[in-house]
Amino acid sequence: MLAPNTDKARFNMVEQQIRPCDVIDERVLEAFKIIPREHFVDEEQRPLAFADTHLPLPNGEVMMKPLQEGIMLQALDVQPGDRALEIGTGSGFVTACLVHLGSKVTSYEIDSEQGIRATERLAELGIDAELVTDDIFATDLPEGGFDVIAVTGSLPQLSERLERLLAPGGRMFQVKGEPPVMCAILVTRAEDGTLLRKGLCETLLPPLKNAPQPEHFVF
Repeated sequence: MLAPNTDKARFNMVEQQIRPCDVIDERVLEAFKIIPREHFVDEEQRPLAFADTHLPLPNGEVMMKPLQEGIMLQALDVQPGDRALEIGTGSGFVTACLVHLGSKVTSYEIDSEQGIRATERLAELGIDAELVTDDIFATDLPEGGFDVIAVTGSLPQLSERLERLLAPGGRMFQVKGEPPVMCAILVTRAEDGTLLRKGLCETLLPPLKNAPQPEHFVF
């Protein structure tokens, strides 16, 4: 059962969790107010849909915390008409937010069961996105093909392969590192092709499946 006052829970999520942590882009906050986050979780999880926690998804995946989603969406500065690549569809909530902000979304999900669930939930809300069931690290995509890249699982190290997918002026959000030290990073490609990397905050996020692993020295 959903908490009796969903509107109040949604309001508290925005005003007590997200906005106080310097997520102040009103377009992003509006997305959280309009898109029903509870729609993207199973019924038994709905009382926690607005809580500051990772929610479990099938086969070991998790839904990002609301604040992590807010930081990511604000950093990406999504503009109408942007070509967006989401790596890890997960619940489909971030997909819905990217569409709401005006982008044309292609979303990759490695887990077929989760991809089907997200597809159904997006369709129920009339949200149009291209959802692909595949491993992003085994897929050929055009270099410079995306204005926005949202990586919803952590990467142990920066991925030059993903960075090459950024168009001039493009922005990519990723969480880099391994527990207990991880950092959210915004990667931007300047018009001349130069890559700029900016640390945003420390955070923790479960790893993206099949992400390339760094070599660890054994003594």
